[in-house]
Amino acid sequence: MTPIRILELRSVRGTGGGPEKTILQGTARSDPQRFAITVCYVRDLRDSVFGIDHKAAALPIEYVELRERNSFDPSIYPALRRLVEERRIDIVHAHDYKTNVMAAWLMKWHGVTAMSTVHGWTGHSWRERYLYYPVDKHVLRVFPAVVAVSEDIRGELLRHGARPERVRTVLNAIDHRAFVRDRSREAAVRANLGIEDGAIVIGSIGRLEPQKRFDLLIDAFARLRSVHPELRLLIAGDGSQRAALSAQIAQYNLQCVCRLIGHRSDIVDLHHGFDVYVQSSDYEGTPNAVLEAMALETPIIATDVGGTAQLVEHGKDGLIIPASNPDALIAAVRSVIENPDAAAARAAAARRRVETDLSFDVRMSKVEAIYEELAGGAGRSRTKLVPVGT
Repeated sequence: MTPIRILELRSVRGTGGGPEKTILQGTARSDPQRFAITVCYVRDLRDSVFGIDHKAAALPIEYVELRERNSFDPSIYPALRRLVEERRIDIVHAHDYKTNVMAAWLMKWHGVTAMSTVHGWTGHSWRERYLYYPVDKHVLRVFPAVVAVSEDIRGELLRHGARPERVRTVLNAIDHRAFVRDRSREAAVRANLGIEDGAIVIGSIGRLEPQKRFDLLIDAFARLRSVHPELRLLIAGDGSQRAALSAQIAQYNLQCVCRLIGHRSDIVDLHHGFDVYVQSSDYEGTPNAVLEAMALETPIIATDVGGTAQLVEHGKDGLIIPASNPDALIAAVRSVIENPDAAAARAAAARRRVETDLSFDVRMSKVEAIYEELAGGAGRSRTKLVPVGT
């Protein structure tokens, strides 16, 4: 049987985020007898901190780059066409507004099948909000298959004219075998992080961008310290809000107990130092960081945004609170630290959930079923790059 030839297509700056874990790990775990997958990233040559190539090099995958001089470099399109022709691609699987446009172009003029996974629209620039995202939602209406990572995203696509039968909700998932807590390591990890004995650590991980609302988390932490001086706060990540958040921490004189620790790749180690994990976002797709906390049995407090409440059942797997509500956040943190047995029971339930219906294997099987449906179930002959009708 000829394998289905798939191009995973993505454009991102810097070190990326949750979608990179899904794309790279999913490709590494796929069956090459069924799916011949090429991962392709569009890389801006001005991006001095791009890091996807290093992550890909550590995995047994086919990885290529299309390098652009700027965000609107027209040479990308003939290069992409050559890549599709040389690799005889059947399905182009895009992952963001830029590559969605590229996939639509290939589908219209070169006969390939396009699909997309929509991870969310989290940008705050005027171009994103008023140009790129509206265009993206319009383009996605013509795709034969779109994966939404939450019901919220699916609803937004339907409101913009996507056909219901073409939009499937497939929640993000995690390889629970790669994220396992070892209680015997906790003391050493905490020592390496500079956490003193008796401290209770609130942890959070994410890009330092407005929608993550780390400013609200720091405000709540400052108020909690008056009741629980043993609390510490570690925020891992980098982004445009770093200077503003540092200034906020200094304003509260919290520099010794609240730290921005930068971008980290040692997520498993970090969770061994956390006593509670907080997601304070105003907007999410289906957050990989919450899945990691679930797998690593860190008690979770998360805002009811995006697909979060589809991952975490309130009161069973963690605590779900309203967004932009510091009083609710404070009450939830106090509940976790003042009722540790209940928090531990929720963390154990969360671990069981990622071992079953939120496992990476389950998610992969759903996406692979879409590939087979699009390709006719048994692979396809070599893609013919000829224009197709409108």
